[in-house]
Amino acid sequence: MNRQTLASAAVCSGIGLHSGERVRLVLKPAAPGTGIVFERTDLDTADNRVEAKATNVTTVRLGTTIANEAGVSVATVEHLMAALAALGVDDALIEIDGPEVPIVDGSSAPFVDLISQVGLKASAMPRRAIRVLKAVSAEFQGRTATFMPSLRPVIDVEIDFPHPSVGRQRYAFDISAETFTGEVASARTFGFKRDVEALRAAGLARGGSMDNAVVLDESGVLNEEGLRFADEFARHKALDALGDLALAGAPILGRYQASQPGHALNNVAVRALLADETAWKMVTLSEALAPQAAAARS
Repeated sequence: MNRQTLASAAVCSGIGLHSGERVRLVLKPAAPGTGIVFERTDLDTADNRVEAKATNVTTVRLGTTIANEAGVSVATVEHLMAALAALGVDDALIEIDGPEVPIVDGSSAPFVDLISQVGLKASAMPRRAIRVLKAVSAEFQGRTATFMPSLRPVIDVEIDFPHPSVGRQRYAFDISAETFTGEVASARTFGFKRDVEALRAAGLARGGSMDNAVVLDESGVLNEEGLRFADEFARHKALDALGDLALAGAPILGRYQASQPGHALNNVAVRALLADETAWKMVTLSEALAPQAAAARS
């Protein structure tokens, strides 16, 4: 019912998917009401903190980048944000000594393990959620997403790639620590071998490999271990959506349904929801759970 932070500091390191640079990440407890804040410890500037907010999103090409008004940025935040949101971490200071969150194995599972190892600590401040009151839709380059009222927070995504290992897939899950940890967190990011040279020429995917992504050629999956789930591609899109939606600044109590979602569509949808003040209401978690309790009694 109350806001939570980490019980103690947790450390990990790895390379950035796009930058290829090695980076060290330290997750630290923070005071109630802080939210999720990144601090670039490698920069010698007074304004080196970036709040994890949808309005701070600046780039959405193959990952979500946030930046402050001084131009200090942190890239590829979505997998870490998904783990923090699913496990119920409301407040944390994230020290990072490079421009991009490490990709680790391409999923959220390493971050889930990291947070689980140190545990959480509750505060006396009530946790608040964004309750969706009416449907709000958004569109980006022909792709669509809609937030709808729901007694439970749900992410429901559908993808369709003309590839024999992907095709049309749909995956939906009720957001909870248990479901995310067991069924979603380990789904890895994916890409196509044919795109690698062009991406690297554009300064992207320099740290990408089959150690941190599912790689596809024209006929199938190149990774020797294969897929972790038959629908791993859709599950990872649901993971990305949760991370991007976490930038709303509070859990969203509603159903997010998206067709062919990407980081751009997710961000446009969150901004559209927050911009329509008749479409949502900020409530405490106890208020949010009251309709569910009433439904259960009936």
